[in-house]
Amino acid sequence: MLVDSHCHLDFPDFEDELDAVVERARHAGVGRLLTICTSLTRLDRNLALAERYDVVYCAAGIHPHETEKEGDVALERLVEMAAHPKLVGIGETGLDYFYDNSPRETQQRSFRTHIRAARETGLPVIIHTREADEDTIRILAEEGAGQGGDKPLKGLIHCFSSGRRLAEKAIEFGFYVSLSGILTFNRSEDIRQTVRDLPLDRLLVETDAPYLAPVPKRGKRNEPAFVVHTAARLAEVKAVPASEIAEVTTANFFRLFDKVPAPVQ
Repeated sequence: MLVDSHCHLDFPDFEDELDAVVERARHAGVGRLLTICTSLTRLDRNLALAERYDVVYCAAGIHPHETEKEGDVALERLVEMAAHPKLVGIGETGLDYFYDNSPRETQQRSFRTHIRAARETGLPVIIHTREADEDTIRILAEEGAGQGGDKPLKGLIHCFSSGRRLAEKAIEFGFYVSLSGILTFNRSEDIRQTVRDLPLDRLLVETDAPYLAPVPKRGKRNEPAFVVHTAARLAEVKAVPASEIAEVTTANFFRLFDKVPAPVQ
């Protein structure tokens, strides 16, 4: 069994064939799908999908691109949302300095609120970071990542495409690193070199569907079934059998997203 730890099933790309997309994922051996909010205005759609399909769970958050448009979210609102039984993560949140679609100070403020909600609820924070490694590390450290305590912060760097220092700091903080189709791209040798040195028990796989279809599906709309190709490339990078990647990354998912019930063996 594999898990797609990050996709966007609420996007219009899937609207006309959701049943088929979920069925293809099941057929490919993908037993859990985590659909992620990019804005709270879409949370109801994500919750409806999680309620419709037994294998689908969701997370609530505001993508850094949307922080100016969405405005400041109250910590209490995120905490209240987390009570839903199929809402299992906070995010995606974080910093994107590549596009700067929202002011950086607005992104940072929202990021801190999401981190605090994750700590308060005990749910993992799902972090998007692009061209913002040092500020991501700094804010996580200032918000107590890796410091333990009664309510330790847990989370992951999703769709890893950053530098080695961020990956190593994430591991140091006790976080996980999630790998998307980017791992399979020809231009991603630096990422593969970093991933070779990361502990396997801290890695997850994802699609970020409908984006970033992996080789050999480049140019197509991505979907959860395609996570098998990223997992296969990860097996090559780590020089272990594909069955081990499936077993370990799935166990990692259930360890991190511990609100999601694991299948009964």
